[in-house]
Amino acid sequence: MVRNKASSKKQQKRGVDFKKIKRKIGRKLPPPNNATSTEIKSKAIILPEQSVASEKAGLAVSKKGLTLKELLQQTSHHNPKVRKDALIGIRDLFLKYPAELKLHKYAVMEKLRERISDNDRVVRETLYQLLKSVVFPGCKEDNQGPFISMMMAYIFNAMTHLAVDVRLMAFKFFDLVVQHYPPSFSLYAEKILQNYEDILQKNQFYLQDKGKLKNALAGLVRCLTLLPCNTREVVSSFEENLAGQRVLHAFEPDLPKDPAGFDLIIKKLRDLVPVLINCFHEFIPLVHATMHLDAQSFDCMLYILQSIDLAVRFFVYGTGKSQPGLCSSIHPYEGPDMTMWDQDVSPVVLKKLLVVFPLNQRHDLSEKDGDRYFILNVVITEIFLHLSEWSYPPPDLLEIFLEFIENALSGKTSSAAESGKAFREKHLLSLLPFIPKLVSRVSRNWSLRILQAFTKAFKDSNPESSVKLACLSIIEEMLVPRHGIPSLDASDPEILGHQTTWIRELPLLLIMLGDKHPSYSKVVLHLQLRLGQCALLNSAVAQEYDNMQYSLLEFYCTCLEERSMFYGPFIKLARDSQELSVCCLYYFSHLDSSLLKSIAFCCLCDDLEPFMLFRIIEVLHSAYKAGHIQIADHISFFITLLSRFRVFPEEIYTVMEGDKKMSNRGIFKSVTSVVSSCLLQMGEDSLVFQILEEVILDQMSLRPPIDNICAMLRMLLLLDSRPTRLSDQSVINLSSFLSGYLIDVASGIPEDDGKSTSSIHVNTCHYYFLPCFLLFTRSEKFLKLTLDVMGSLITENGSSPFSPNCILNATDHTNRIRAIVEILILMHKDVKIQRILSSCKSEIDHILQNMLLLQASKGMNMSIEERHNIQCAFDRLKCITSTLPSATPII
Repeated sequence: MVRNKASSKKQQKRGVDFKKIKRKIGRKLPPPNNATSTEIKSKAIILPEQSVASEKAGLAVSKKGLTLKELLQQTSHHNPKVRKDALIGIRDLFLKYPAELKLHKYAVMEKLRERISDNDRVVRETLYQLLKSVVFPGCKEDNQGPFISMMMAYIFNAMTHLAVDVRLMAFKFFDLVVQHYPPSFSLYAEKILQNYEDILQKNQFYLQDKGKLKNALAGLVRCLTLLPCNTREVVSSFEENLAGQRVLHAFEPDLPKDPAGFDLIIKKLRDLVPVLINCFHEFIPLVHATMHLDAQSFDCMLYILQSIDLAVRFFVYGTGKSQPGLCSSIHPYEGPDMTMWDQDVSPVVLKKLLVVFPLNQRHDLSEKDGDRYFILNVVITEIFLHLSEWSYPPPDLLEIFLEFIENALSGKTSSAAESGKAFREKHLLSLLPFIPKLVSRVSRNWSLRILQAFTKAFKDSNPESSVKLACLSIIEEMLVPRHGIPSLDASDPEILGHQTTWIRELPLLLIMLGDKHPSYSKVVLHLQLRLGQCALLNSAVAQEYDNMQYSLLEFYCTCLEERSMFYGPFIKLARDSQELSVCCLYYFSHLDSSLLKSIAFCCLCDDLEPFMLFRIIEVLHSAYKAGHIQIADHISFFITLLSRFRVFPEEIYTVMEGDKKMSNRGIFKSVTSVVSSCLLQMGEDSLVFQILEEVILDQMSLRPPIDNICAMLRMLLLLDSRPTRLSDQSVINLSSFLSGYLIDVASGIPEDDGKSTSSIHVNTCHYYFLPCFLLFTRSEKFLKLTLDVMGSLITENGSSPFSPNCILNATDHTNRIRAIVEILILMHKDVKIQRILSSCKSEIDHILQNMLLLQASKGMNMSIEERHNIQCAFDRLKCITSTLPSATPII
């Protein structure tokens, strides 16, 4: 069959409409033929200065080169990371340029407050840290009222936000505001409490986010802490408001000026407290279901209880009205209507506490969990005790709480280890203030049990612990009743036993504290003084107070051997504590001689301030006049003071008396004057003189330094008369002794160089010679005996009755002769003594004769110069002897 040629040509002419191009895999497709090129080519335009950089010249910029205005604008960016970075940039800028915050704080706050309700959690936290660390501290010195008011509207808006995270974070922001500006709570109290009530009622979420709930509750505790919690604070607050003065706590002058102004707060708290109790009970199943109480749950429960406690305190104490309850006290004025609290809230709180208390007392708990439950139980007990101020609790409920208090004080509710003991003591502080009222109002059985536990807690606590300090305050309240609390029945032997234990612990505590804890020692001394002031005469407490002095010796000073003294803490305490201690001495009905001796040794300590030395003398003399010190002991104290006081330097001419920095001689002279004044007030001069005479002569026989001898002579002369009251034997003994005293005083007088002696030296000689001269004018026999002893000392080789030297060489004889001549010359210059010297020519001639014998003696190895000095002294004495008037009788 032949194919048709026409049809074959037709098939060949059809061809291909679109040529199919085969492409290799991985090769880039070429652009289409009709593609439009979008490539733009241009040349760079070079300007001498960028316009943006010129606008920022001289402005404060962040690390990224952004100004404050740009950073504030970025805080509203749609990207949360940009908002967070902007807040961080603002922080860095303010830290580098603090003045920027001062200049633009209102503009900054106006922009930052918008982020309080930010949907991003990180942005809100960054804002919180910025406000906490930079903004608020940088504006604390300014008027923060307008500054804070700009934030509050946004904080309240965040508290009603649909997002729970934002709402809880709003309470954290408000807590920050209250920390830096406490009056903000009083200004917005009604709204704040309402918002707390709203957030706590929605319990479907807060148990799942305990960390944020904890922050909100911590802020509530801080706010309620600003409420007044006792009547005195409320009265002072309103009185100062009316006077336009500073306001106590958080209440500003624009608040109501009377207690009725708390009505709104009372109503809000009345609604809030049941909500807090219900919130607390939401945690109870967790407590019973698990053996472990996690930290966040514990913090939430603790803050809830603390909030209830603060609200109860405000209701019971701060409103100015209470009912006669277990621990009630009478308030000075009526407050707002509290019927709704008494009838509605108070029973609810008591009932709820009864159901849950005590929390989880199982013995298989870990130490940490046991401690946490102990803290919660302590706060519940504190709430109960505050409520007891309002209404008397049911007996069965009272028994439960009293048993817990007893166990807590005795240490039966926590570990016996030292760490457990410290933990228990720390949390006992809140319960201790209730002890005085409890023991005075509960039954005798419970009163004795509580006292027993309290005494154990007092004795077992460390001397420097805060519990010991609190116990001292409680002891004072129970031994020295106040605030309308009746005193304990001291006729009850068991109660008296506890009181005796407390009192006997005080001196031991003072010694244990030493001078390392002066504030604690001051509290002990204050309590000791209050006991002495308030103890009834011949009472058991007064007898224990008197017996306390025997335990106080170590507190002042102990002397084991002669001149071996060990000073106690008294010397190193501050002046105010020393003052308290000295005042306590007055209230001992009989001051024992051993305590007086210990105090006298303290007076001799170089570290004791002169003021306190004179204060001790004043108080002891007042105690003597009150009949608390025997006359012999009082005189013995004075003589010990004057005979053993160490005067430095011992050489009376080494340091000029005007140089007080180098010598305490002026202080000793003042002490001598004060003691002399006291002696004149002690009674009949002749009787006091008889006691002094023998004691002073005994002390002089011990050869004390010159200053001490002079002081004792002055004390003796003060009570002497003319003619002298000294016995003949005393005159003989004293004349033998005073001759050496006069020689030693005169030995310090500079050589006569032909010039007049300085007035200081003249006055000094007169001070030390005057007591002897007065004795001479009162007894001519005294002068003659003294001159006889001086004459015999010229040729004797032994030591003088006063000087400690044992062997005298030629030079010593020469100095002694010069001193004797100086003494006689000074006597001759005194008009009264000069008249007596006229009757003592034979004694003076004896002195002259012995001087010639010594000069002519060949047994003494004297140089020509020494013999010449003796001759000069002889001539001087011979000259004044020739001018003596005729003897006249002494009247």
